[in-house]
Amino acid sequence: MSVQDAALVKTFDRLLAAGLAVLGVFLATGAVAGSSVDKTELDERMRARIVENVRPVGQLNVGAAPSADAAAPAAAAAPRAGKDIFNGTCMACHGTGVAGAPKVGDKAAWSPRAEKGIDGLLKSAISGLNAMPPRGTCADCSDDELKGAIEYMLKESGL
Repeated sequence: MSVQDAALVKTFDRLLAAGLAVLGVFLATGAVAGSSVDKTELDERMRARIVENVRPVGQLNVGAAPSADAAAPAAAAAPRAGKDIFNGTCMACHGTGVAGAPKVGDKAAWSPRAEKGIDGLLKSAISGLNAMPPRGTCADCSDDELKGAIEYMLKESGL
């Protein structure tokens, strides 16, 4: 065996011995520290953590069946104003120009679109156009509410 090989083996032996010594210290420390822990207390704490981790996040209260004179359904509710629809849904894209959406107030961007007329714009809004999803992500908007939002955006853009 060469001198270099002997030196490498000697260094490896020393490192291995040092690692085993450190491992022995860790094991001894763990045995001493672990012997003072009450196993029943540990089991109870573990059981409490498990129960906490699997408990329901919330509860559903279905309540009593609605009576005949309950409030009218949402479909019969008064339509929301175009400004409210814009502020709640449309502004996310038409307020910033995301994905090529014409920004409200940009008359140049809205003018060619306005040539379609309200009904043409409404048809595009209902079916979606380019990056705009159907109904512009306002799935609960009626056609009249969408029309009101379009009229609001056109008015705010000076058309």
